Amino acid sequence: MKKNKILKIIAVVLLVVTTAFVTRILTVRQVVSSNENFGKVIVLEKYLRENYLYNKDIKDENLESGLLKGLVAGLGDPYSQYLTKDEMKKLSETTTGKFQGIGVLISPAEDGTVTVISPIKGSPADRAGVESGDKILKINGKDFSAEKIDEASKEMRGERGTTVKILLLKKKSLKTKEVEIKREEIKIDSIIKSKIGNFGYIGITMFDEETGRDFVKALNELTREGVKGIILDMRGNPGGVVDAAVEVGDAILPKTSFVTLKNNKGEIIDDYKIDDKYNDIKMVVLVNEGSASASEILAGAIRDLDRAKIIGKKTYGKGVVQNVIELPKGDGLKLTTSEYFTPSGKSINKKGIEPDIEVDLPENIKGIGIDYKDTDTQLQKAIEVLKEK
Repeated sequence: MKKNKILKIIAVVLLVVTTAFVTRILTVRQVVSSNENFGKVIVLEKYLRENYLYNKDIKDENLESGLLKGLVAGLGDPYSQYLTKDEMKKLSETTTGKFQGIGVLISPAEDGTVTVISPIKGSPADRAGVESGDKILKINGKDFSAEKIDEASKEMRGERGTTVKILLLKKKSLKTKEVEIKREEIKIDSIIKSKIGNFGYIGITMFDEETGRDFVKALNELTREGVKGIILDMRGNPGGVVDAAVEVGDAILPKTSFVTLKNNKGEIIDDYKIDDKYNDIKMVVLVNEGSASASEILAGAIRDLDRAKIIGKKTYGKGVVQNVIELPKGDGLKLTTSEYFTPSGKSINKKGIEPDIEVDLPENIKGIGIDYKDTDTQLQKAIEVLKEK
């Protein structure tokens, strides 16, 4: 698969740390005379320095990065963001799958809250009962809202062995709940391979740079072992690198235009095609509310090509693409630049993928996946459907 020089990030993986970074602002000041709005910035900065009660604590780098963050935030797009140098480094970590924290993926929601996309399977957050759709109200006693999502990420990160207290508004009960979670080094194994009787099980926790290769390896191994079908579990998968989703699709789908990306002019700027060589083993697919972005691209292609039944709950509904570019001093910009469309030309942004078979989980279930198959009703349904096939 061709790797774009500009890394296309689909996931809403806001696990970055906000750190002050000195960014030159001279070019902004040079155009003040020709732009009244920039002139207001200079006047405002002068007023802050002269009148702010704690003006001795003002740091130039904080004002400058704050200005750039505010410029991008003015778009009103929860997925676009100016990134400091350290935030760029942390974003890179999410594509390699290793960091220290509690293992929760968050996004700014339209209602102004910090919302959980999904906990990483097996992470401290997952074990503590954090679920997709939960709202994070407080961290260590501090209030956090959508505009402070970077600070929220920083507050939750930290050295392994330390703890963090989080006040949640639970999606299902609409009641608040405080949990204390111990931080760990989070190593995301994006592929989980196992067997359930005569069937193979492949869980994809997220799409990082190695996911495509590891998926093909797992699929080939299970096929050689003679399994009668595959359960592809993408529940709680927040997305990731689009090229990895294409690689997975190339392994299990017939020749097609897997996904197309259109810009703000409606022009197709990328058309990811896959060839006619694929493994046609029987398959069912599991998704839920935490399945977002790249996992929705894959589920949408599987649905459009009638490759497998989709089981579970409607997916998150993130069908826009962010380009991440590195700026000259190591800082960067994550900007929504295009929308993706499934093989049939459908957009699922803010709509999600409806499952062929909707299955609820028990209210007090402790977990999902292979380790919880005795209570995981969605997984049980997947096995039932494979047997019927």
